[in-house]
Amino acid sequence: MTPSEEIKYLRDELNRHNRLYYVEAAPEISDMDYDMMLKRLEALEKEHPELDDPLSPTHRVGSDINKSFAQVAHERPMLSLANTYNIDEVDDWARRCNDTLGGSEFHAVVGEMKFDGTSISLIYKDGRLVRAVTRGDGEKGDDVTANVMTIKSIPLQLTGDDVPSDLEMRGEIVLPWKAFDRLNEQRAFNEEPLFANPRNAAAGTLKLQNSAEVARRGLDAYIYYMLGDNLPADNHYDNMMVARRWGFKVSDAMTLLSSLKEVDDYINHWDTARKELPVATDGLVFKINSLKQQLNLGSTAKSPRWAIAYKFKAERALTRLKYVSFEVGRMGIITPVANLEPVLLSGTIVKRASLHNEDIVRQLDIHQHDMLYVEKGGEIIPKITGVDTSAREPGAAEVEFVKFCPDCGTRLERVPGEAAWFCPNRYGCPQQIIGRIRHFVGRHAMDIDGVGEEISATLFATGLVRNIADFYDLTVDRLMLEGALGPRTAERIMEGVEQSRTVTFDRVVYSLSIPYCGETVSRKLARSTGNIDRLMNMSEIEFTAIEDVGPRIAAAVVEFFALDINRTTVERLRNAGLQMAMPEGQDQAGSDELAGKVIVISGVFAHHSRDEYKAMIERMGGKNSGSISKKTSFVLAGENMGPAKLEKAKALGVPVIGEDEFLKMIGD
Repeated sequence: MTPSEEIKYLRDELNRHNRLYYVEAAPEISDMDYDMMLKRLEALEKEHPELDDPLSPTHRVGSDINKSFAQVAHERPMLSLANTYNIDEVDDWARRCNDTLGGSEFHAVVGEMKFDGTSISLIYKDGRLVRAVTRGDGEKGDDVTANVMTIKSIPLQLTGDDVPSDLEMRGEIVLPWKAFDRLNEQRAFNEEPLFANPRNAAAGTLKLQNSAEVARRGLDAYIYYMLGDNLPADNHYDNMMVARRWGFKVSDAMTLLSSLKEVDDYINHWDTARKELPVATDGLVFKINSLKQQLNLGSTAKSPRWAIAYKFKAERALTRLKYVSFEVGRMGIITPVANLEPVLLSGTIVKRASLHNEDIVRQLDIHQHDMLYVEKGGEIIPKITGVDTSAREPGAAEVEFVKFCPDCGTRLERVPGEAAWFCPNRYGCPQQIIGRIRHFVGRHAMDIDGVGEEISATLFATGLVRNIADFYDLTVDRLMLEGALGPRTAERIMEGVEQSRTVTFDRVVYSLSIPYCGETVSRKLARSTGNIDRLMNMSEIEFTAIEDVGPRIAAAVVEFFALDINRTTVERLRNAGLQMAMPEGQDQAGSDELAGKVIVISGVFAHHSRDEYKAMIERMGGKNSGSISKKTSFVLAGENMGPAKLEKAKALGVPVIGEDEFLKMIGD
C-alpha cells in the first residue's frame, strides 16, 4: 500500500469510527486502537505534507492560534420560532395550518426536540464541509468553521452517492450535561465565573478564539433541517432520515405525527422523558412535514408559519436528605453539603447540593432526613429551595453544624459578622493543603496540566508535594516510583512544571492563595507593587492606597507575608525560576480613559476574550463589576447577553454598548 493509499484508508476508517462513536453510539474498536490509528495517520501526514487535507481527522484537535470571526451573510435567513407554553396553543397552530392548507385529512406534522444550545448553519460543497456560520441576527452571522471542525459529531465529509453538490444543514450546537458539569467544576476550581446553563456554555465555547480549547470542551451537535435545490425528498422527515445516512446526528426523538392526539401525546411523553436525555432541552418543535406545504404557509417577518416551539416549564424535584456532610476548602471555610437520594433533574442525576453556610441551614429549617425541594433549571448548580415539612419524620432532629474541623479535628472559629465557620489550622489541615495544591496548578494560576483533584491528593498522600514549592523538586522518575503515576501523566506534569516558570508575576501572586486575594485583587497587587520584595514588605497603610484593597485585604496580605513558612515558600519559588516581577513597563502601567467608571461585562465577544476586556478596563482606570446597579457606568455587551441583565440595565437606565463601540471609545 502506498503512503497515499494508506492515508486515504486511515482517514476513511477514522471518519467511520468517529461516526460510530459520536453519532450512532455503537463503537467497534477500543479507544486505544483508535488512538493508534490516529497516531499512524499523524506520522504519515508529517512525512508527506503534500498529502495534507484540512478535513483530515488529525485536524479535529483545533489550533491554539487566536483569530477574529468574519461576518458572513446567510444564503437563506435563519428565522426564529414562535413560542408557546400551552398545549392548547400548539393544537390551535396545527388547526390553523390545516385550515389554510385545506382538505379533510390531518396534514402530517414532525415533532422533535428543541435542544438548548446555539444554532448553526453548515454549508457543504460536493459533500465537504466548507463553512459553518452562527445564527447572528438571522441575516448574517460569524464564520466559526475552525471551531465547528473540532466537533466530532459533525461530519467533515459526507458519505453516500446521492449527496447534492450544494447543501445547507441547520442544527444546534450543544454541550452535554456531563461536559457542562465537568467544565463548571474546572471553572469553580479556577475561581472563574460559572456558566449559568449549557446553552450559555455552548455559545461561549463556539465563540472562543482558540479552537484547541473548543476541542477540549466536548461540544456536540444535532441536525434538524435541510435546505438546497436538489433535496432527496419532498418532505422534512424523509430528508432527516437521509441526513442520518449521510453521517449527521439526528435525534431519535424526531417523530412523524398524523393527528392532534398524537401531537398531544408527544408533548405529554417528552415533558417527563426529556429528563433522561444527555443534553439540555427547553421544549419541543413542531413542523409541517411537506416542504411544498411549508412554502404555501410562508413566514412572517420573524418566524415561519409552518413551525412552532412548545416550551417546557422550569423543573423542580422533591427528594429525601440522606445526611449533611461538611467539606473543608483551601482557605479553611467549612461548607455544609446536602447528600440526597438521587433524583433526575434537567438531564442529570442530582445527588448533592451545597447549603453554603450555617445561616442558610437555619433559614431553611432543615431536619434529619427531611424531604427537600431541589431546583436546577437555569441555575448554575442544584439549589435547595425549601422543605416539605408535612413529610418530616416525627422527632427528627435539626441538622447541627459541626464544631470541629471534619478533617483535622481543630476547633472551628467564626469571624464576627460573617456567616462562615473556618478551620484555623491553615498549615496543618490536609484538606486545606490539598486545596492550595489544586489552586496552584489551576489554569489561571500556574497552569500545570495533568494535576486534578485525585492526583493532588495522591501527591500529598505520598509526601511528594506538601508545599506548593515541592513541585519544582519533582522528577518523572520520582512521580512514577513514589506517586504511582503512569509515565505519560508524569511527563505531562513535568512539562507543565517547566512551562510554569514563564507564567507572569500577577498569576504567581494569585497562585499563592493569599486570603481574600482573588484573581482581580492579585493582579492589582502585582501591578501596583511591581515585584515580590515590595509586595512582601509593604505596610497595611500602603496597601490600602491601592484601588479595591480595603483594610481586611491589606491586613491579610501583611499577615500572610509575616509568616516564615510563606516567605520560605516564596524564596523556594524564586530559586526555582518563577517570575517574581512584572515585565518592565507593565508595573503600575495604565491610563485614565475609564477612570472612575464601573463596568459590567456580559455576553460572548468576537475581538477579545472577557478576561482581556477586564484587563483593559483595569489598565485604563475602570472597575469591573459582576452585577448591574445604579453605580454601573455602562454594560459592555457581547452576543447572547443575559436577558435578566439586559432587563435590569433598561430598568435602571444603564447604557448598554457593543464591542465595536467600546473599542472605539478606548481608541483601540
